[in-house]
Amino acid sequence: MVKLAGSLFFVILFSAAQAQQTAEELTRKGKTLYEHMEFMEAIINLNKAIEIDAEYFRAYYLRGKVKENFDDIHGAMKDYSMAIEKNNTFAQGYYARGNIKFKLQDYYGAIADFSETINQDANNLDAYFKRGQAKQKLEAYQDAISDCSKIIEIKPSNRDAYFLRGMLRLDFGQVKDGCLDLSKAGELGDLKAYEMIREKCNKPIYNNSIGE
Repeated sequence: MVKLAGSLFFVILFSAAQAQQTAEELTRKGKTLYEHMEFMEAIINLNKAIEIDAEYFRAYYLRGKVKENFDDIHGAMKDYSMAIEKNNTFAQGYYARGNIKFKLQDYYGAIADFSETINQDANNLDAYFKRGQAKQKLEAYQDAISDCSKIIEIKPSNRDAYFLRGMLRLDFGQVKDGCLDLSKAGELGDLKAYEMIREKCNKPIYNNSIGE
């Protein structure tokens, strides 16, 4: 009897391991299909993965990415939330959900998700950038400038951070510093920075204070 119970326990454990492996395989296949823009086939494989293992957070996340491509924003939001529920340290899930909230103009909600992304992955430059953009929408210019500065601290060659910080500083009334940031963005290859310089930085009030 003990031997039989032991054998059954082994079978259960083995089956669970196989199911987890199969869910991972189906999710990898779904990812490949997604990357090849075969979205319906990707959804079918990801649905199967979730049927096999309802706790496998990556399947929810990838299904959310597919739904987002179909503009099923609320479906994507639900899947990202499920991925986070299954793994509350999953930085990519918070970031993806933050992007959805940003699109829906839920800027406070987006900031919260981008902040959690950063808590889980302190070097996630995209999360700092998107959080800065969300703060810009709320006119929290100093906080947004700080996010751009953090990006530049981590990666000094990030032209997008210089461009955004330049625009934020201009909006905040820091004309000289803003124009210098735009100039740096231009040096790093962002040609649209020069359009902004011509539009916003070549006024007489600025020219009179160049040496300050």
